[in-house]
Amino acid sequence: MQKMKIGLIQMGLKASTDLEPAAIRDAMNEAHLPLIQQAADAGVQVLCFQEVFNQPYFCPSQDPKWYAAAERVPEGPTCQLMQKLAAKHRMVMVVPVYEETVTGIYYNTAAVFDADGSYLGKYHKTHIPQVAGFWEKFYFKPGKSEWPVFDTAYGKIGVYICYDRHFPEGWRALALNGAEVIFNPSATVAGLSQYLWELEQPASAAANGCFIAAINRVGTEAPWNIGEFYGSSYIVNPRGQIEAQASDREDELLIHEIDLDMVREVRNNWQFFRDRRPDAYARLTDGE
Repeated sequence: MQKMKIGLIQMGLKASTDLEPAAIRDAMNEAHLPLIQQAADAGVQVLCFQEVFNQPYFCPSQDPKWYAAAERVPEGPTCQLMQKLAAKHRMVMVVPVYEETVTGIYYNTAAVFDADGSYLGKYHKTHIPQVAGFWEKFYFKPGKSEWPVFDTAYGKIGVYICYDRHFPEGWRALALNGAEVIFNPSATVAGLSQYLWELEQPASAAANGCFIAAINRVGTEAPWNIGEFYGSSYIVNPRGQIEAQASDREDELLIHEIDLDMVREVRNNWQFFRDRRPDAYARLTDGE
């Protein structure tokens, strides 16, 4: 059996949003260190944090202050810290941060570091919402990452970020590119989409014969108070069954070992990839 031990960290904000972004970043990075050590002690092989894990979810506002939260990837302080920890603990790390690529160009990004600390690349969030409470286009340029799959020391992984999860095409593209596990770091609050949290991703895991690891933050964040981030991070298998799940309110490190052999078993059983008909789907990519 080919196993992978996964760790997911969900966490509430640990600093006032009145502070400057650099101070919030440092406080959040520091708050993650004990859980990273706990993951290492438990033998976690692949660890992932929540969306823009070391800042508040600032998108209910349209405030230029938060542009200062962006940092370079992988040269910025957060990536440099996590890169060293990845090498120290022989642990693959998926690190979702706010990224500046050039002056004035910003992305919602996940950087991936292998177990030897090497930088494997990054994924840019593809689908960017722009509705009340989620003014993300003010902060993020839509990504065009060509669905990268990272061949890590422990298996092939992909990343899809938060709002992306509502679009089935990306799950399929990542699976076709070889992803065995897809991580979806998120920042989502109770309300319209909560019932979808345990519907869409299990369905996408079953449709694509892969594992999906979904991560969501917890708590409320002033001054916006758009609702409660409900945690409930989980790992779902290629049959669409949730194998492990975190609480809905607490800071938590969820640890679970998966059997990657299930990917081959399920795909061979259902044969969705054999029976798909891309020749019949032109309407999906012909524009409007």
